[in-house]
Amino acid sequence: MGRTYAIRTFGCQMNEHDSERIAGLLESDGYQRASVLEEADVMVLNTCCIRENADNKLYGALGRLKAVKAERPDALIAVAGCLAQKDRELVRERAGHVDVVFGTHNVHRAAELVDHARRHGPVVEILAETVREDAEAFPSALPARREAEHSAWVTIQIGCDNSCTFCIVPAVRGPEISRPFGELVDEVRDLAAGGVSEVTLLGQNVNSYGRDLALSRRGSANGNGASAAGDDAWWCGSDWLSDRRARPLFADLLRAVGEIDGIRRVRFTSPHPKDLRPETIAAMAEVPAVCEHLHLPLQSGSDAVLRAMQRGYTAERYLARLRAAREAVDDLAVSTDIIVGFPGETEEDFVQTLEVAAEARYDSAFTFIFSPRPGTAAAEMIDRFVPHDVSVDRYERLRRVIERSSRLANEARVGRVEEVVVEGPSKKDPSVTTGRTRRNTLVHFGSPPGGVPPTGTYARVEIAAAAANFLQGALVDIEAPRAAASQASSGRRLIPVAVAAT
Repeated sequence: MGRTYAIRTFGCQMNEHDSERIAGLLESDGYQRASVLEEADVMVLNTCCIRENADNKLYGALGRLKAVKAERPDALIAVAGCLAQKDRELVRERAGHVDVVFGTHNVHRAAELVDHARRHGPVVEILAETVREDAEAFPSALPARREAEHSAWVTIQIGCDNSCTFCIVPAVRGPEISRPFGELVDEVRDLAAGGVSEVTLLGQNVNSYGRDLALSRRGSANGNGASAAGDDAWWCGSDWLSDRRARPLFADLLRAVGEIDGIRRVRFTSPHPKDLRPETIAAMAEVPAVCEHLHLPLQSGSDAVLRAMQRGYTAERYLARLRAAREAVDDLAVSTDIIVGFPGETEEDFVQTLEVAAEARYDSAFTFIFSPRPGTAAAEMIDRFVPHDVSVDRYERLRRVIERSSRLANEARVGRVEEVVVEGPSKKDPSVTTGRTRRNTLVHFGSPPGGVPPTGTYARVEIAAAAANFLQGALVDIEAPRAAASQASSGRRLIPVAVAAT
């Protein structure tokens, strides 16, 4: 009793979501959260392995914790996540003071493994894969300690069936497995009843969600030639009953989640351009709760590089789908991922990437210099590696193109009134409130007289100024949320409250 834990997370939203579940498991086991990692009785590092510096970050952090372990031998250090899945026993070989190592397929065992290490000594447990029948292996099936009460991540699938040559995810997350449709809808309905108004649907390739479910249900027909409709609807949704193809169910899921009372914003990440289907675009356009934001990873604007990456689309096909999304979804914001310096990338290839980025007019982008990940096909292309100084120069040139389009997109918002959900006080100025628009743009604005509104409050902000990465504005008014129970039962989510602008 009285023991504490702390978690430091590296990487993407999937890692963040796993960390929430690890925290929930430890708290269910009696641990209390510590505010400082180095002061906790259990120190968890939840890792990513997408880029090379992920290794450096982990082992650098473990090096700093070695002194903590020497001072407090009873404190436990646990390493979880993708890098643990990849490195396995190597983690303890490089950092012998680590007590627990577990991977992406056994997050549900976190509390048990910590208890085992406390009683019996160091333990390394890495499962080879997740099986569909093991419901606890899905992060959303576990208790969670969410950072924001108004917002929740919902894992709709785990793993990935793609074979991008630069990506380690299939090796550490396994093949794609979708969660049952009805289970997801029930989870979001429960979240809404608890006061959540914004959900983000998570998967390695969300817009292929459910293809495996539909294929499985088509193959499970009974002797009369059809499986039970009720079972099929739970696995694949009621819309699938009238179109029983082995097709993705993501558009159906967007519609079902967006119709749940109390859910005001639906986000998703990340879709794959080759799987962005017309029905998904239509659902984005037609369901009011689905936010006007699409993260569509480009990776490269060169067809030759895209082939080497095994991405499954051309630059023109990518742009055509982007145009279709913008034509259908009014006021759509688009973000992307781009890698520069992929093996074999020529100057001509890179210029093509600049041209596509300029035509796409991205609102924001995550840009990276290629780093080889052991275990991927691209890591073996050593004779085609691009010199680092060339990659750095290309990175800076691309950054300028992206910043220009981002700044222009934000400047176009000046004078508009945006709906913003409050995330808390600004890190630089506690008197300033920060939040995000439906288009996922960060907004800073003056707080009302009573101080920063509670996290999760919805506000309307008139935009007065813009930079490449954020907007600034003046508060017009805020809305006060009702209690979760009455909010769900009455259907009235928010009450407008007049506030003097600052």
